[in-house]
Amino acid sequence: MMTLKHPKDIGSMAELRGQIDQLDHDLIRLLAVRQRHVDRAAQLKPAEGLPARIETRVNAVVDNVRSIAEREGFDAQTAADMWHLMIESMIAREEQAMSQGEQA
Repeated sequence: MMTLKHPKDIGSMAELRGQIDQLDHDLIRLLAVRQRHVDRAAQLKPAEGLPARIETRVNAVVDNVRSIAEREGFDAQTAADMWHLMIESMIAREEQAMSQGEQA
């Protein structure tokens, strides 16, 4: 993992792009870890009688992300929009895994 410089300490576009590429890599790596946790949820939920979509949980996650974004200086609406898109995709993934589990 590359040590990141503060953006103000970067003197060229090539160096800045290199850091952005590294950040993208790190974000995808973390999102893949998150996805594996969601995949595990799809295995655990049926035994607990839970559906893939739990609206109160969706709302709590998005509210939490908004708060984190505000604290970290990231646009809260952008974060919420990104998480809604990710959550919808992951719920669809859970539903597919759960329906395949019923057929097994």
